[in-house]
Amino acid sequence: MNSPLVVHTNLSPNKTTKRTHAIDTITIHCTAGQVTAEQLGQIFEKKERKASSNYGVGKDGRIGLYVNEDSRSWCSSNADNDHRAVTIEVSSDAKAPYAVSDAAYASLIYLVADICRRNGIKKLLWKHDKTLVGKTDADGNLVQNMTLHKWFANKACPGAYLEERMFDIAAKVNALI
Repeated sequence: MNSPLVVHTNLSPNKTTKRTHAIDTITIHCTAGQVTAEQLGQIFEKKERKASSNYGVGKDGRIGLYVNEDSRSWCSSNADNDHRAVTIEVSSDAKAPYAVSDAAYASLIYLVADICRRNGIKKLLWKHDKTLVGKTDADGNLVQNMTLHKWFANKACPGAYLEERMFDIAAKVNALI
């Protein structure tokens, strides 16, 4: 099942049809360019691009679907992460710190809360610690369930603007779930 918040769908061929792990993580990316949900779908529909995300948030806050949640997107430069994470591209400025619009930020919060509710993620956890990727506590629960693209590849993604707001994103999402 995908988010009912989606207003535009343009399914990408760039995906792995079935996930090998249950969804338990969120990975937020920046687009490095102010684009619409439709424009992002046009980028990901190109097979030669060899990239995609599950969702995208346009500069106006409209949400696009590019890879169904039951499939793995090719987004984080790490298959293990992409098999467990719902990946979200957020329209941003083209240059550091890759700021996003207020509309895109607000939609991102609602989208992540919806994803968490539907996938049984009871709390969004952010520690800002790469060493905690995939780590669990004594009860088997993840100790951090948000990841950054830059942890898996030599990239700036999601940019300083979003990275500095991960604690705020988690708090706002948790207030909604």
